[in-house]
Amino acid sequence: MAGLKEVRTRIASVISTQQITSAMKMVAASKLRKAQNNIVALRPYANKLSTIMQHLSSNGSMSDSSIFSREEEPNKVLLIVITSNRGMCGGFNANVNKATIQHIHENFDDQNKRGNVHLVTIGRKGTEFFTRRNYKVIANYNGIYDNLNYQSASDVANLIMDWFKDKTYSRVDIIYNQFKNAATQNLTIEQMLPLKVEKNEAVHAQFHDDYIFEPDSEELLDAIIPQALRIQLYKSLLDSYASEFGARMTAMHKATENAGEILKNLKITYNKARQSAITTEIIEIIGGAELLKK
Repeated sequence: MAGLKEVRTRIASVISTQQITSAMKMVAASKLRKAQNNIVALRPYANKLSTIMQHLSSNGSMSDSSIFSREEEPNKVLLIVITSNRGMCGGFNANVNKATIQHIHENFDDQNKRGNVHLVTIGRKGTEFFTRRNYKVIANYNGIYDNLNYQSASDVANLIMDWFKDKTYSRVDIIYNQFKNAATQNLTIEQMLPLKVEKNEAVHAQFHDDYIFEPDSEELLDAIIPQALRIQLYKSLLDSYASEFGARMTAMHKATENAGEILKNLKITYNKARQSAITTEIIEIIGGAELLKK
């Protein structure tokens, strides 16, 4: 059995750790509220924009010649991997990194062997993970979380759209955690480019068949499609940001509970050791008294 001093040291260490994890849980909970409000506020706009594009597509207005809907053999692939800058959030980052590697091997293994799979990482954890494993990380935007807003997301999206227009890449996917609630994050892989808008007859039926476009439909689509792509990336970032705090809050809650269980067991161990020491001292005193009597 461990000595009293050793157990006391461990108890003090666990109490200190418990205080830290509890504080981190409260900080994550406070930041989660704001991040959750941001993603919840954006979703109706993003969904409505998607609905409009679906209707235009089913109405025959979506131009097949749009440069962003250009379908080609994916010879050069760009993956946008969204993680966090900090750890202590359970499997949040590990799940994204693992899914990215699996996505590469299952869908772009030949391109990867030819060195035609490149990564843009957003989040220090993803950048460090893939750099250590010699994946081609062509750019990272780890500092985007310092001032996460629509403009910063648009700057990244505009660069990616330029690469696609220049045929630098023929396929762009986004890999991130989609926020559901504080305890649940859904790992998501979305195709960003080429643009895929599924024709939805149910959506089409909600609208009148005839449109009067001002300006013409192609000009409107030239404005709507880039905006939709910017919103898609911005939404992914907000989803990931909210998911990070949800995952950290859950992880710190579990860590605090585990520390409490360890503390409980250590106190039992301490009491047993203390009782054993007291019993040993009593036996020694009684034994000494008996010797003196003799």
